[in-house]
Amino acid sequence: MREVTVSRFVRATPAELERWLEPARIVEAEGSFDAAGVTEEGDATVVTASGPGLAFDLRFEERERGLYYEGAGEGGPFSRMETHLEFERENEGSRVTMRSAVELAAPIPFGDRIAAWKRRGELERAVDEIEARFG
Repeated sequence: MREVTVSRFVRATPAELERWLEPARIVEAEGSFDAAGVTEEGDATVVTASGPGLAFDLRFEERERGLYYEGAGEGGPFSRMETHLEFERENEGSRVTMRSAVELAAPIPFGDRIAAWKRRGELERAVDEIEARFG
């Protein structure tokens, strides 16, 4: 399993981020998959992510300083994937940090390294989207 982290300052308060950061919006902001459906399951929100020939579920849970989400059920490009999206007050805005651990489902040489490289790109696109929204 490999871990990647992306962090950036944005001009938004934690309260503004909390209101804007919805699970389906996060999936879309990552840029690899569309949010094909959203269901509520107790304290969690499950987003069905879909792309070319692929659909899988991501289970989101609210945390004190952000969100936690992971692959749920079978399918998807990863045998394991979990992500922490956290934000905390910093100067005139907030520090947004996305940290993800991934393990590729396919047994190929350097598979986890490739998965981490791809995941870093998704996290960077998501943080770019947040920054574009709030400056």
